[in-house]
Amino acid sequence: CFILPAASTSLPHGGAVRMVCRLVMGARMVASTRSFADFTPQASFDVKKCELHRLEAGPSETAVLTREQGLQYYRTMQTMRRMELKADQLYKQKIIRGFCHLYDGQEACAMGIEAGINPTDHLITAYRAHGYTFTRGVSVREILAELTGRRGGVAKGKGGSMHMYAKHFYGGNGIVGAQVPLGAGVALACQYQGNNQVCVALYGDGAANQGQIFESFNMAALWKLPCIFICENNKFGMGTSVERSSASTDYFKRGDYIPGIKVDGMDVLCVREAIKFAADYCRAGKGPIVMELETYRYHGHSMSDPGVSYRSREEIQEVRSKSDPITMLKERMLSNNMASVEEIKEIDVEIRKVIEDAAQFAISDPEPPLDELCNHIFANNPPMEVRGTNPWVKLKSVS
Repeated sequence: CFILPAASTSLPHGGAVRMVCRLVMGARMVASTRSFADFTPQASFDVKKCELHRLEAGPSETAVLTREQGLQYYRTMQTMRRMELKADQLYKQKIIRGFCHLYDGQEACAMGIEAGINPTDHLITAYRAHGYTFTRGVSVREILAELTGRRGGVAKGKGGSMHMYAKHFYGGNGIVGAQVPLGAGVALACQYQGNNQVCVALYGDGAANQGQIFESFNMAALWKLPCIFICENNKFGMGTSVERSSASTDYFKRGDYIPGIKVDGMDVLCVREAIKFAADYCRAGKGPIVMELETYRYHGHSMSDPGVSYRSREEIQEVRSKSDPITMLKERMLSNNMASVEEIKEIDVEIRKVIEDAAQFAISDPEPPLDELCNHIFANNPPMEVRGTNPWVKLKSVS
């Protein structure tokens, strides 16, 4: 509340109003300058201790966060969240069709992993891949356009939800568990080339009982491959709880002879510290490591699953209210004066605009023409004919 000085009471009404406005604006500018100058540039936070298997020491229980990192992590996770909610909306409008597995609730896993490895390291995951596609450098515009099957999509509209790729990112794989041996193969290539890179191979609790995963563990341990095997345990494989599907739910111990770590997958800083530890372990030539990220998905298994027939709405709401990864990071930053409420709101507004612009592009961009159907079968190959659905249909593939 601003009170005019006595001399100003003789001013015309408009002049008094202008003076009040100048006072208010000046006060705001001073307050703004002061608050930005007073932001805490860096803070340390305690994170949950990881459970260990065949390890004498584990990741750090203290995480250092700079203001710049915090804002970046918040922006990235909030963008993932808004992108998935927009995908949900487009799916219900029947603009996105087919398989669609959303990642909201698990954002700390993707962000924490990306923060703990190098851009030149490698990553492969299953079909819940939108978040990782974004953290690996693909724009929201390209992701949503891929979901709607348009030419501007990251796979030119021919991959869809489960098949998106980027530099050092190998998808997006639709066959349950099949990406894990592929990830071990990428780690073998890193070892063979001697480039000091690691591969992160992700799978869900629903895939954790597959034989090919244990075969991959065996080969990776024999050859000491620089591979971080990560089980994203979101508590349910489709609609089946982990307690009903697995005789042992200690997924981080499933490597047996391979060391393992169990991590709070809802805390981006906890995930980051664990990934840094695991990457250093692999780069030191000690072989693979198995990690379990305890997390939770808010949506059902896919868009065809309402997600409330095998768990209650109250359970989902309780996780949202107590363990939401985005809220947790925001509260840490606000309570330690690393950001202001106004700044966070501005970021949210910017993100909403990015998502809306990307959605408009994903709706208006044309679908790929039929004559591009068979392109990119091979890399760097001369044009070749491809047989169609019958001998009379001739298509052409251009690399």
